[in-house]
Amino acid sequence: MRVYLLLMLVAAAVTFLTTPFARWVALQTSAISAVRARDVHQVPTPRLGGLAMLIGIIVAVLLASQMPFLEGVFSARQAPQVWGIVGGAAIVCALGWADDKWDLDWITKLAGQVLAAGFMALQGVQLITMPIAGVTITSSRMSLVVTVLVIVIAMNAVNFVDGLDGLAAGIVAIGGSAFFLYTYGLTQQSTPDNYASLASLMLAVMVGVCVGFLPHNFHPAHIFMGDAGSMLIGLVMAGAAITVTGNIPPGIMTGAKALPAFIPLLLPVAVLMLPLLDMGLAVIRRLAAGKSPMAPDRMHLHHRMLSLGHSHRRAVVILYVWTAVFAFSAAALVQWDWEIVLMWTTVFVVLALLATLGPLRHRGRFLDDDVAALSGQTPRVPAAVGAAATDGSRLDAGLPVQRLAPQSEPRPSAAHPSASPKTKETIE
Repeated sequence: MRVYLLLMLVAAAVTFLTTPFARWVALQTSAISAVRARDVHQVPTPRLGGLAMLIGIIVAVLLASQMPFLEGVFSARQAPQVWGIVGGAAIVCALGWADDKWDLDWITKLAGQVLAAGFMALQGVQLITMPIAGVTITSSRMSLVVTVLVIVIAMNAVNFVDGLDGLAAGIVAIGGSAFFLYTYGLTQQSTPDNYASLASLMLAVMVGVCVGFLPHNFHPAHIFMGDAGSMLIGLVMAGAAITVTGNIPPGIMTGAKALPAFIPLLLPVAVLMLPLLDMGLAVIRRLAAGKSPMAPDRMHLHHRMLSLGHSHRRAVVILYVWTAVFAFSAAALVQWDWEIVLMWTTVFVVLALLATLGPLRHRGRFLDDDVAALSGQTPRVPAAVGAAATDGSRLDAGLPVQRLAPQSEPRPSAAHPSASPKTKETIE
């Protein structure tokens, strides 16, 4: 456990320290998120945090390759899988960088995602045993297709939910922690003399990079992870889940506790429950309206949380709570009987519902965003800055952004210049 915690800390530290560099690169290459009608943020923001996360993963994995404890993970049999996940992460990071800069069409993005997933599969990260009663996929072609499909779904699920500051990083950090405890516990029971596990390694590193990136990304965010980051952590999550499949003998558990052994993808589904639910609802909603499944809108779960009356920060924290309820409830099946898990899960679901729908959303200052939000002020972006971010030109750090009075206030007339509303200057 100490080795994994050390690697988690290294990944977090490297990501935290390299995020300012990633922000600088984003500014220099115009990888900037302009303010669009469907967006929640109100200031053009660099969105290349995935570069720092990739650096954190590479450094932590290189360090892990030199540790005797993880020697088996980097053996001739498993090493290609390790570097397959890292290589796939590099591919989607480059793809996300291109999308953050040029806004690629969905077909190009999908082709890049399939390329990254196919690269992982060719390196041995494949679904051979289906997580249903140990059914084996006998066709290598079918195994490749199913593997690519699972990875692409996971990447897009995380990408769909990445709509509020700190939301995707926090959800994956919480869910990844539960998944890490799950894989570590199963490894302890299946191989008591060797706790080294590829899945545990990649999950520890993934949680580390999310934790390291979160201080820069929590509201108000200085940088977004962008598609480079959301697709990266979705791919790593899927890779870890696939490496677990079929590696835990069902005979190590009996009774109801055999559920996680027979269904090793149960927890990844629980971890990605909110992203998967959000993506599924979005696809159904858009198809029903006669639109493309990739057409943007403002009906995602995080948009609905804001419409309920929650502040930006409070909406994010409540979605963290829901992720923890799903993920840790599934992970608890490894250690406790399902009756106990069900009882406590019901309790926490009720508490989460109260936090979501209760009076907290309409009163009090608990986790309110900032003083400007409380006073009704809305930050506005000067037209020149918005245009620069839209047409891809360079956006320098430190541009002043005015906070104007609410639009509901009457405009001052030219005859009464003294009645003009006061403004505040703030630096990004």
